[in-house]
Amino acid sequence: MVQVRIWGSLAAATEDQTEVEIEASTLRELLDGLAARYPAMRPQLERGVSVSIDGRIYTENWFTPIHKDSEVVLLARLKGG
Repeated sequence: MVQVRIWGSLAAATEDQTEVEIEASTLRELLDGLAARYPAMRPQLERGVSVSIDGRIYTENWFTPIHKDSEVVLLARLKGG
């Protein structure tokens, strides 16, 4: 299981839980697991989110490995210019 910190307004989709555990070994598995467990989060996941894994931000690198001791934070998609 991977411990995931849910950041900001995304916590509303997890019944205001700011930390959840999901069985995942890749970014894709993490997002699929979140969508399955928290259907209210699915629309935001489909629009796009950013995931910080050990301090590095990922958006669409689906096969990025996640280790059980990784620090994982789910955020609304970060945009910038």
